[in-house]
Amino acid sequence: MNLRSHPYESYRVSNGEWIDQTPSEWEEKRVKDLFKLVTDKAPVDNDQELLSLYASIGVRPRKDLEARGNKASSTDGYWIVKKGDIVVNKLLAWMGSVGLSEYDGVTSPAYDVLRKTSMRVDERYFSYLFRTEIAKQIFKRNSRGIMDMRLRLYFDKLGAITVPVPPFSTQQAIATYIDTKTAQIDRHIELLNEKLKKYSELKQSLIVQTVTRGLDKSVGMKDSGVEWIGKTPTHWNVRRLKEVVDVHMGQSPSSSDYTEEGLGFPFLQGNADFGNYSPTPRVWCSEVKKVCLKNDVLLSVRAPVGAVNVASASYGIGRGLCAIRSKSNYQYWYYFLSSMSSYLNSIATGSTYVAVSIEDVRNSMACVPPAHEQAKITSYLNERTERIDRIVTAINYQLKKLKDLRKALINDVVTGKIKVVGIGNDE
Repeated sequence: MNLRSHPYESYRVSNGEWIDQTPSEWEEKRVKDLFKLVTDKAPVDNDQELLSLYASIGVRPRKDLEARGNKASSTDGYWIVKKGDIVVNKLLAWMGSVGLSEYDGVTSPAYDVLRKTSMRVDERYFSYLFRTEIAKQIFKRNSRGIMDMRLRLYFDKLGAITVPVPPFSTQQAIATYIDTKTAQIDRHIELLNEKLKKYSELKQSLIVQTVTRGLDKSVGMKDSGVEWIGKTPTHWNVRRLKEVVDVHMGQSPSSSDYTEEGLGFPFLQGNADFGNYSPTPRVWCSEVKKVCLKNDVLLSVRAPVGAVNVASASYGIGRGLCAIRSKSNYQYWYYFLSSMSSYLNSIATGSTYVAVSIEDVRNSMACVPPAHEQAKITSYLNERTERIDRIVTAINYQLKKLKDLRKALINDVVTGKIKVVGIGNDE
């Protein structure tokens, strides 16, 4: 089955919100004419599979996703889900949190469970339709709430939405085609993500090896006395970080200090503001208590611990960050702190979130080569990591194109803009 480059033979004006024109042989019906809301409660002390819904991966057994969220102590009174049901997160439907269940089980009453009312409905087609970008817009318009994160799409509104309904054989053909094509695209995405992981590991290994062992392989080596560092050149010093650089802990401002974007002082809340290569503040404050300076190395001390960047200007910094200020080659310290990620994560503690303390950072051991070697190490790593970064950028570009293709393919096929070869009329 292939995708034709041309549309259906004829179209008519659409009455719904999805598209301006719909293929002439397609109908338009309300969601509640195709699906019913199921509120069958699980019995007391049931042992049915607990299912969860995530926008990125769909409906999955909670036991396979224990790291995601909290496990329910009891599923008594949860909604019963059958294979083929569509599960909708009322709170996040407008963000694509809709999924087709391939399992029998139970799910939280926070979700709506939709079950088709006719055997002439292919639930796979509608699960794809309900996750398109246009679906997110329509669901948002029909949700109730005073702000985005409070919006809820109740079934009375969802059920009243008019959707395009192809003939049953067309629904089947479209769903099968998308299943096949998205599986192929997803495999390409998986392979590219594996490449990204390998290049990330290569870059990290290169940095660790260079900042702990240097560039001259002919020099004598000594045991550093630090497990994660291992052996270092005999003429290098190994000292506590606080003895060779200044370490400044961040401090978050009061909520009353936040101002409009561009006004006041740019403030970094954590490593989420780092971006790819330089910090990008998302909030501004009228007053900040702790400030980093240009060329300070910024280290994340809260989960995920160990992210590193270099301040491109002065910023206020929150408690999730500390600023490392050196009198020598700041780029060397950027690379050395990058090499500490695994070590810092190994000593991080916490239940709500893991973190390392300012004293943990200050008392960490550091390799201190002579200044001229720091310069050579920096130059070498700049060149080598830039090569890797260029490859990573190219892979990320390919990933973006594949993800865009996946979205466009699904959208164009389920809304009838493009026809799939092999589609026939219902018998």
